[in-house]
Amino acid sequence: MEKGVAESRTEQIQILMPEHINGAGRLFGGKLVEWIDVVAGVVARRHSGCNVITAAIDNLQFKAGAYVNDTLVLIGRVTHVGHTSMEVRVDTYVESLSGTRSVVNRAYLVLVALDENGNPTPVPSLRLENRKRARGMGRGRTAPGSAQNPSSGRLLKPGYGISRVIHVLIKTPSSDEIRRVRGLFPLCR
Repeated sequence: MEKGVAESRTEQIQILMPEHINGAGRLFGGKLVEWIDVVAGVVARRHSGCNVITAAIDNLQFKAGAYVNDTLVLIGRVTHVGHTSMEVRVDTYVESLSGTRSVVNRAYLVLVALDENGNPTPVPSLRLENRKRARGMGRGRTAPGSAQNPSSGRLLKPGYGISRVIHVLIKTPSSDEIRRVRGLFPLCR
């Protein structure tokens, strides 16, 4: 089974209130991370048709501040699918009253689909509708059978894609497995 990117795309809107602001007068980063996690979870649930857990926040970049009364727009979409895992990109914008959007944050999260017993379960593959989207959305794959860590660009060996790394981490790995994963996937350190 395949699903397109548009089928799970999710958008959330927030108007920043005083309770969302930190001591420096800007949006509290932890609040934004919470909203990003919710958007990513909805995207992954829509794609997989299952409950999901967040396995990793792979990359989170704060690009600009947001302030009281700003309109925040969070847009999430699937960028890569493994066997049981999904990489989700969430872009956050401040939207002006004229409708112009400025990037505030970009985040990549890895979520794992769970069956009714709480075990990882296969997810539908990702159908890429056009070449532009294939270049931008299929970023997790560099060649058949290999995967790339989006943060470092480090190539993982064939057979050790994100879904296998996450599966190893979820299943209480042995010390040998931990050493092998740490060498292949720097974010697991």
